[in-house]
Amino acid sequence: MGCTGCTTCGTGTPNGCKSNGGCATGGCNRLNTYDWLSSMDVVDTDPFDIVEVSFKNGAHKGFYRNQDHTRSITGDDVVVETGTGLDVGRITLSGELVRLQMKKKKTSEKDVLHKIIRKANERDLERLAEARSLEMTTMVRARAIARNLKLDMKIGDVEYQGDKRKATFYYTADGRVDFRELIRHYAKEFRVKIEMRQIGARQESARIGGLGSCGRELCCSTWLTDFKSVTTAAARYQNLAINQSKLSGMCGRLKCCLNYELDTYLDALQQFPKNADKLQTEAGTAILVKTDIFKGLMYYAYQKDSGRGKLYTLEASRVKDIKAMNRKGEKPADLVSLQVIFEADSEEEVDMGFEDVTGVIELPEEKRSKKRRKNKKKPGNRGKGGNSTSRGSNNSQAQNKGSQDKGSNSSGKKGDDKGSQDNKKGDGKSRSRNRRRKGGRGRGNNNNNGNKGDGDKS
Repeated sequence: MGCTGCTTCGTGTPNGCKSNGGCATGGCNRLNTYDWLSSMDVVDTDPFDIVEVSFKNGAHKGFYRNQDHTRSITGDDVVVETGTGLDVGRITLSGELVRLQMKKKKTSEKDVLHKIIRKANERDLERLAEARSLEMTTMVRARAIARNLKLDMKIGDVEYQGDKRKATFYYTADGRVDFRELIRHYAKEFRVKIEMRQIGARQESARIGGLGSCGRELCCSTWLTDFKSVTTAAARYQNLAINQSKLSGMCGRLKCCLNYELDTYLDALQQFPKNADKLQTEAGTAILVKTDIFKGLMYYAYQKDSGRGKLYTLEASRVKDIKAMNRKGEKPADLVSLQVIFEADSEEEVDMGFEDVTGVIELPEEKRSKKRRKNKKKPGNRGKGGNSTSRGSNNSQAQNKGSQDKGSNSSGKKGDDKGSQDNKKGDGKSRSRNRRRKGGRGRGNNNNNGNKGDGDKS
């Protein structure tokens, strides 16, 4: 791709773009062109003195007149003259290929006014590197100033000239922006000549670059030069779902690649019948569910099934015949006899060099430890009914050992075995005898009534 413009060392690693041998991907230079004539030992009898010069790795290009005393060829870094000073770029095309490129961009030889002054030396490249290092900090500060002035605009990129005398600010905005006050702040802050240039969303993505949903670099930043309008009709012709998030690119607009295969789809759609959404048969009305454009097949389902029943595959020619019958008032019996039946391909098994062990090796089942859930008995759940014990009787056996020194029979404490048996009988005399036997103060339980009674003092 752009490898002819990169000098190489003894190991073959390019020194110019520092991409470590990845120039074949085209990522080292945006909108790069391959000057294949410069790598051939062909003497040009009628040399063309205009060359194409690329700035900031293909961010923008221009045509300049190459004088004989410069002795610059394709791949050389050169110093060119501009209307506001000097700039440093790299020659990407020379010779007859430049003539074709100028014809493509509709540029005449009379419009080329600036010239190449000389080859760039080390000092020129150092100043260029210093200018590139200032661009990021300048863009951050420029965005902050525009936000403080409450301007509805976005600074997308900043490009310094090679001599650091001029800075170009690329911005996007929905409408016209009055940036006269903004330019005064920029000139006071950055001390350079300011140029504001408004670009669109697609041009901004082309300058910034990135990776698309296909996994490759953006077409607009690598090879696409003209931006054609893209509409949702291109997605409908290709039977794509109208999903804004999937059809939009990095710029927020519809993807440019929707137009790449549109002509092929339009040619294939000419073989299909028009207005074939419904077919009338004796079995009912069939509606069109989907279309396979390149195979020439149309899938129908009966309207009574709401498109969720069995699908019948018909060829486009059969659908034309059915439409002709419907116009005459005739109807076929059904779509079963007219559908296309696909036969399973009887392919011989191919020896892959290994054995299929599917179903031969079985892994043992994973043993899982079953955790038993502990049923926690809540106090007071058994207080229903005439023969049930009171609150403290449920835990009386578990609390016998730890509460022998306590002489009360209150709720939640020790319960005596004999007292619990007396309580079950429901006799008032035995209950009072039990209290006198303990010799303490406590509360008695009257389970027959379900109420609590105060104990007698000893």
